[in-house]
Amino acid sequence: MADPSLPEEKSPEGNSIDSASSTHRQPGTIVSRRRLRVCHECDLLLALPSINPGEKADCPRCGHTLVRRHTNPAERSLALAIATLITLALSVAFPFISFDISGIGNRIELTETASTLIGQHQPLVALCVLLTVIVLPAIYLLSLSWLCLGLLSRHPLPRSRQIARTLRHVTPWMMADVFVIGTLVSLIKIMGMAHVELGLSFWSFCVYALLLLLTTQSVDSDWLWFSLEKEAQAPAGARVGFAASEQGLAGCHTCGLVNRLPESGKGRCRRCGEPLHPYRTGNQVTLALLAASVVMYLPANLYPIMITTSLGDTTPATIIGGVLLFIQNGDFPIAMIIFIASVLVPVSKMLALLWLCYVVRQQQRPLSRQKRIRLYRITEFIGRWSMVDVFVVAILVALIRNGSIMSIEPGAGALAFTTVVVLTMLAAMMFDPRSIWQGAEPPAHADLSSTGSRHPSKESSHV
Repeated sequence: MADPSLPEEKSPEGNSIDSASSTHRQPGTIVSRRRLRVCHECDLLLALPSINPGEKADCPRCGHTLVRRHTNPAERSLALAIATLITLALSVAFPFISFDISGIGNRIELTETASTLIGQHQPLVALCVLLTVIVLPAIYLLSLSWLCLGLLSRHPLPRSRQIARTLRHVTPWMMADVFVIGTLVSLIKIMGMAHVELGLSFWSFCVYALLLLLTTQSVDSDWLWFSLEKEAQAPAGARVGFAASEQGLAGCHTCGLVNRLPESGKGRCRRCGEPLHPYRTGNQVTLALLAASVVMYLPANLYPIMITTSLGDTTPATIIGGVLLFIQNGDFPIAMIIFIASVLVPVSKMLALLWLCYVVRQQQRPLSRQKRIRLYRITEFIGRWSMVDVFVVAILVALIRNGSIMSIEPGAGALAFTTVVVLTMLAAMMFDPRSIWQGAEPPAHADLSSTGSRHPSKESSHV
């Protein structure tokens, strides 16, 4: 097993897998069948160089990061995971926010942002809030701690391979950082009419969100899987510099191992057991999810997302109505945040994905492949930030509930908008970026041995 403190690019026999020479290999060169990788964004088959801590390897065609190496990866990830779990426990155990207006007030804990929604007959929205903010991050952190403890003891703990598979699936759905923005928007809305106090849970949650982000960035999945299962040889005859799909190959999206696809097109990775994703034209699943999100976007905007009651006067507010209300009150920055997160981002994401699905079918394509893949990356990144409005509703519903005197209830639009966010995220995940690069010429040469800068702040090496 590889030393957890210093990952080595070596075969099980102890020989170096790839030299660090600066030779250029022409496309089609058959190299060592170890340490081959398929770029998940452009489908190019590449040979990884020897990578030292603080360095990374990027695809020479599309720029996608294949591997990013860290110093002492097990110790680093374990320390961050434990610290993040501690801040999560503090966030749940103490008061989150309290407010007081003319002797009428309330104090809530973090978990009440979900439990109150259940009492308001919005169990699906409550489940979404609970999963993205608390449950899935906790599962991720516990899983990562379990893996790191086994690797540090040189004996992987039971079920390590199955547990390691969960990390990639859980990561996109953890939204503690988005919840922080939602909390700040809620506070600004309340501060204009009441005295607000921030509990210990609020400050620990802000630290928790930051540590969770650092923890996910600390995971070196390439080193992790090499330490757990070593690495089998790639299929015979693999040609570096050409598309993997043209050779009947597929790279595992979880552990990175190159596999030969069966004739049926359906198979599982030999190392981690995850289903392989062969390239298929059309992106029909993405189009179906986009159609469903467009249908749900109509009630999300037509129905109120929350209903405010003040001194017996009930006022429903749609997403656009809430933006206009902030503008009338002079809160232009908050109005801009809500408009961007709840209107501009979902609409732009749906239009961008629809355009990408259309343009990959055309012979004459208006933008270069580099610009199209950049548009896809932006689209995939921004989708989760639409959850800001959902979190604002969850916080306000839990905090302001004093009957006919002053209370806020979730409207029918809350569930519809949550569905739109989930569907658009799934649509972006199901879009196959390899379709952007179909028909592209292989690079003239790929420097398959250089490793680049050793400074983390200047990591710019290419495979």
